[in-house]
Amino acid sequence: MKEEGLRKVCKMLEELSEDISVPRNIRRGAREAKEILLKEGESLDVKVASAISVLDELLSDPNIPTHGRTSIWNIMSALESLTAGE
Repeated sequence: MKEEGLRKVCKMLEELSEDISVPRNIRRGAREAKEILLKEGESLDVKVASAISVLDELLSDPNIPTHGRTSIWNIMSALESLTAGE
């Protein structure tokens, strides 16, 4: 169940990182968050918290378009649901 959710989040991050309508730093941050989530040897909680931290930083960018901001919120919500209920 969690693996499927993690795959879904990685796909969402991949889509955001390839969206040329969002600023380059947002695409770079999405790639960074994906790399964090795919890193071996750390607990899921730690990886999710690190990825959320990266994404939260991106939200402070005033140049991010509305659909990019909405994508980040959706990704963060999906990440939070991965660790909920443990």
